[in-house]
Amino acid sequence: MRSEPQRFQPGNGLRLTPCGRTRREFLWEAGGGFAGTALTFLLAQDGFFGKTLHAAPGKSPALDHGAPHFPPQARACIFLFMYGGPSQMDLWDPKPELNKRDGQPMPNLNADPLLKLRKNRLGGLMGTPFSFRKWGESGIEVSELFPHQAECVDEMAVFRGTYADSFAHGSGLLQMNTGFLRQGHPSLGSWVTYGLGSENRNLPAYVVMVDHRGGPISGPPNWSSGFMPASYQGTQLRSEGDPILFLKPQEGVTPAQQSHQLRLLSRLNRMRGSAGPENSELMARIASYELAFRMQQSAPEAVDLARESKATRRLYGLEDPETEKFGRKCLIARRLVERGVRFIQVYSGGGHGDDTWDAHGNVVKNHTLHCRQTDLPIAGLLKDLKSRGLLESTLVVWAGEFGRTPTSQRGKGRDHSPRGFTTWMAGGGIRGGQVIGATDDFGYEAVEDKVHVHDLHATILHLMGLDHELLTYFHGGREMSLTDVHGQVIRKALA
Repeated sequence: MRSEPQRFQPGNGLRLTPCGRTRREFLWEAGGGFAGTALTFLLAQDGFFGKTLHAAPGKSPALDHGAPHFPPQARACIFLFMYGGPSQMDLWDPKPELNKRDGQPMPNLNADPLLKLRKNRLGGLMGTPFSFRKWGESGIEVSELFPHQAECVDEMAVFRGTYADSFAHGSGLLQMNTGFLRQGHPSLGSWVTYGLGSENRNLPAYVVMVDHRGGPISGPPNWSSGFMPASYQGTQLRSEGDPILFLKPQEGVTPAQQSHQLRLLSRLNRMRGSAGPENSELMARIASYELAFRMQQSAPEAVDLARESKATRRLYGLEDPETEKFGRKCLIARRLVERGVRFIQVYSGGGHGDDTWDAHGNVVKNHTLHCRQTDLPIAGLLKDLKSRGLLESTLVVWAGEFGRTPTSQRGKGRDHSPRGFTTWMAGGGIRGGQVIGATDDFGYEAVEDKVHVHDLHATILHLMGLDHELLTYFHGGREMSLTDVHGQVIRKALA
């Protein structure tokens, strides 16, 4: 008779028997291991554990070429961000009924919790003081504040039914930039860089240029890589002086000495990194040092406009003090596209109040200023890209974080409104000369062919060859994406 296997009991000094008395008991006891091994294999095959993001020696994950999900129609994107909230009914969305009812109370004011919450700060309906007229073969109506962009409407798909989820600048900016209302998520440019990599190893794949008056509310989280490695975040570029602060080496340090220092630092860091290859931030920092070294030659040349012709400089408004600063950024954006930079974001408006498009006090004064500063440079950018054959492969996006109310505030201003506002796209894969969507008779709420921020993001990714549902990054126990569980490609906008 076979003796019973002795099992471990506290104090008897015997080891736990690795298997039971029968094959069935053995399989039962070891089954967790078998199932775990199989499950791990299946999850890995499904991409559950995410990409291996620590780069090979001398390489950055952000510099590696990604593979688009399908042939892209745009290889680069220039995002023109009008920070503060441009007024749709004063710029892109004419409302005769609003003008007709100027001064009257807004109907059903209490029906919308957003308006009801702020009704004490709102006056009556306020028509626009600006005239509209039809432009181009498409006959799209544009405000007199945009006479130069109006010449380019046949290149644009104008989305008059855009809407968002927040009436606060901070969260509105974050949503337009990252898809989420809270900080900590990768920005649109980070997702594009993560999915496609860079075409130029001597320049950042993702560049941000803020307004000369300051950066937007929330600051760097608007171009952060969030929970992705730091190599995917946007690089802030200055349009005047040194393009990047502290880019130049210390005085007296020769290029050979600096190269030797970087090689030594890289070797020490890689020794550290080999002990913990999951430390992607360290590997990204190494790559950033190496990129900065290469940028010492490339970045100054990219922002040097001295070689541009007088006609080109005039096209962007560089000879006019009012348009020179924004025009310079737009011209640099074109030069960066030519040099293979994947995603460029250019801000109009910086700081607070009337230094931005935030027209609480006087919409005429505010928008006249900002339209004057940006209209000619934006039109110049579109015309220049087209003349050089770059518009077909460059997607240009114009948007703010939200729009403004049809009611007055402080007498002559308008308050924030995310319910309905206007954005537009042109170039890379866009069928221009069309208006998509509409707001109600007062320009307050999107009511037809509504376009959410998630839809804008899904469309931008689609035009760059990326499926917003497949472009994911494993974080916090699940696959994360720019559009989360939302978003539809705006098919009507596609060429």
